[in-house]
Amino acid sequence: MDVLVRDKFSALGRGTVGLITNHTGLTIDGVATADILAESSAVQLKAFFGPEHGIRGAVDEKVPDGKDPKTGLPVYSLYGERYEPTAEQLAGIETLVYDIQDVGCRFYTFLSTLGHCLTAAARHGKRFIVLDRPNPIGGVAMEGPIADKDKLAFVAYHPIPVRHGMTMGEMARLIVAEKNLKVDLTVVPCEGWNRRDYFDTTSLTWVNPSPNMRSLTQATLYPGIGLVEFTNLSVGRGTDTPFEWIGAPYIEPRRLASALNAKNLPGIRFIPVRFTPKASKFAGELCGGVNFLVTDRLKLQPVRVGLELALTLRKLYPSAWQAEKLMTLLVNRQAMDGVLAGEDYASLARRWSPSLRTFANRRKPHLLYP
Repeated sequence: MDVLVRDKFSALGRGTVGLITNHTGLTIDGVATADILAESSAVQLKAFFGPEHGIRGAVDEKVPDGKDPKTGLPVYSLYGERYEPTAEQLAGIETLVYDIQDVGCRFYTFLSTLGHCLTAAARHGKRFIVLDRPNPIGGVAMEGPIADKDKLAFVAYHPIPVRHGMTMGEMARLIVAEKNLKVDLTVVPCEGWNRRDYFDTTSLTWVNPSPNMRSLTQATLYPGIGLVEFTNLSVGRGTDTPFEWIGAPYIEPRRLASALNAKNLPGIRFIPVRFTPKASKFAGELCGGVNFLVTDRLKLQPVRVGLELALTLRKLYPSAWQAEKLMTLLVNRQAMDGVLAGEDYASLARRWSPSLRTFANRRKPHLLYP
């Protein structure tokens, strides 16, 4: 967004604009993209489109349509009755602009919103511009199985790994190419970002991308800890530190921590804890579990952590832990069958390694940063 302002909105031209954004769409000085476009004489802003959690990032449920109180413009929800803009909502709009901070994980739904909006732009003949932002957990590491093509969903929009190591601008280029979308796409790259950079090296201000994504540590752990969220585990929602611990009433914390620490996983240690979530799963119930202490984020393999956790729970609590629900976000039947069979992580990873290498080659032509 700062590049767009500096270049006097040259990438936009002078047409009418629909803005896909939320509270993370900010300049480096903290001014909202929405406000800048609404006030600019160079742009005719016609409508807002909001992803999961809404344009203010405060809603943790289905989001209704509404009206922006500051500008009076309509706000259309893309996480309620629909996932993409309709022809009626796009009437009179020439260009869709996407400006949302992602967290670098396949099942974080801002990626699906990007994909659905690209599809709508292609269908209705609209230009599409991505105001790019850094991948907060780096753009080098890729982890986990590729989503099965026959099981794609809103939490798995495209056949990519769990941790993809791409920005939303790069992902837009990949999706357009691989889905053969006939859309006029422009990516305005962010400047000064290197693929090895985590968010805390950028000098940008952290803004919680969603209500339960409250720190870079949580974003770093999320591709692994988020994987188990649809099973009967608390991932810390309803506490001050979601995704930094997991637990359930049936877990004995020292037993689980000891089993996980015995694996000597790189970059992490496991601390036995008990906690009582105030909301969400197991609200008001005392849970035993583990706290995740990241000791070296560059060595940490979060997806491996999530799957080693799943394999350990499968072994220690085969009847209590609802393993099959892991499939909701894992979205890979072969990997799921391996977890159910109690295979070790190395065996699981060997099966998806060829497709992960293929993905590295698939993404290469679309990368924008060194």
